[in-house]
Amino acid sequence: MEKTKVKDWRKLREFVHNYTHNSRAMVGLCMLVFILMVALLADVIAPFSPTEFIDVAQLPPSGDYWLGTDHLGRDMFSRIVYGTRISLMIGVVAAAISGMTGTLVGAFAGYYGGKIDRILSQIIDIFLMVPTFFLIILVVAIFGSSIFHVMLVIGFTSWPGNARVMRSQAMSLRERTFVKGARAVGMSERKILFSCVIPNGIFPIISNTTMQIATAILTEASLSFLGLGDPNAISWGQMIFNGRNVMTSAWWVATFPGIAIIITVATFYMIGDGLNNVLNPRLRQ
Repeated sequence: MEKTKVKDWRKLREFVHNYTHNSRAMVGLCMLVFILMVALLADVIAPFSPTEFIDVAQLPPSGDYWLGTDHLGRDMFSRIVYGTRISLMIGVVAAAISGMTGTLVGAFAGYYGGKIDRILSQIIDIFLMVPTFFLIILVVAIFGSSIFHVMLVIGFTSWPGNARVMRSQAMSLRERTFVKGARAVGMSERKILFSCVIPNGIFPIISNTTMQIATAILTEASLSFLGLGDPNAISWGQMIFNGRNVMTSAWWVATFPGIAIIITVATFYMIGDGLNNVLNPRLRQ
């Protein structure tokens, strides 16, 4: 027991050391901390309520309104600060759904093989062949454009990539000595899958899921730009949608939310790329 704890502690120290010595990963982590602080302290940072009609519409950026006002006279800075919460929630929830679904489907397919693998692989291939974004548009148009539906449909249409990665990991791990040893001592197949195979094959999924947070934020922004976002949500995508018709007279209404999306997406891509380098021994070398 003590040897296991010491080994786990050494692995954690090695991970922290490798991560802190990856410049791109550290830049992404610092930016993520800043974004999270903005989301958590939105009530303190924002000078106005995001739904308050405070002044004349389409006022340019000034000392009173740092990022100007939108087409209804609402403070853009306050709306972007509060929009951080919604956009992060969409990204994290959708990516978590994708990660969990892909991990379970891929693990079962790769570990059990045979007929189960053929059936699940067919399902994965079907989802990969269907144009994902058009499927999302179709589902949102049918079932509604609430934030809840948007998160679910993004999560349940982006899992095949994770499933394929986990499937290959499970196919490799099931032939390892420690798995065969666990089977030899009488451990059930399901217990081996959840206690040996998935924990040891999850690392590529972690880095891939981190990048999918950025993809989910971009997808929500795309849906909102097409008019399929939640009109009641204070999200960056909805702000861009509201500002697209006034680009010539009030460029700031759509520009600053777009910049916020770019910064956030770049942040998660840097973190995901850093995790991929740290968790993959070949890339680290």
